Amino acid sequence: MVIGNSAVRDELRNNVWRVMEERGIARFPRPVFGRIPNFVGAENAAMRLVNDDLFKRARVVKVNPDSPQRPVREAVLRYGKVLIMPTPRISKGFLLLNPKRIPSSSYSVASTISGAFRYGEYVEPEEIPEVDLVVTGSTVVSIYGERLGKGEGYSELEYGILIEYGKLSPEVPIVTTVHDVQVINQHIPLEPWDFTVDYIYTPTKVLKSQGVRVRPKGILWDYLSEEKLREIPLLQKLKFMRK
Repeated sequence: MVIGNSAVRDELRNNVWRVMEERGIARFPRPVFGRIPNFVGAENAAMRLVNDDLFKRARVVKVNPDSPQRPVREAVLRYGKVLIMPTPRISKGFLLLNPKRIPSSSYSVASTISGAFRYGEYVEPEEIPEVDLVVTGSTVVSIYGERLGKGEGYSELEYGILIEYGKLSPEVPIVTTVHDVQVINQHIPLEPWDFTVDYIYTPTKVLKSQGVRVRPKGILWDYLSEEKLREIPLLQKLKFMRK
């Protein structure tokens, strides 16, 4: 497994963003450059996940707040599971959405970012129930399970925070929903804080990772910038607790 090489990672992201725009695969919000790209067929990819035993067995599901995973968040609520959603950039921590406390007619709205703030409740990491499935967004993902987000590291920080608080086991499956054009058959160079996914769900298929499973043991503090610490109060709190 190759480690490093940010130029290669940037090129892979830009190639996918460009192809999605040029082929009309990209969906609002656009342009998708610099985002976890929304895509035509996101609902179909979500349904492939929903029909999998991994999803059926899960009781508490952590899903990223980006647009292409909105159908996943709605499905989590509709199937009676507790949804844990990080606020954008983790700036306000995590939201917990309990479908029993939300009218079923509002599940679709509650699965949006604005709706999650309306129907969810802020929850301290100590109070988050143990997560048994993680759904992450991706810009690019390899058949070996290596993935790239939009390049800011928030998914990895969310993972690290939950690990640090004992709310997520390294054995918990991590999956992603993407368009077929986002899946590549070459290795993606990883950084020390990266994790791999176990399964990939596209509008047309389900792929099991062919590579080595990678899970960081928590927050890699030596790689964190002062800017990130200032932006995310949870990190400040966690760092203080570790002293």
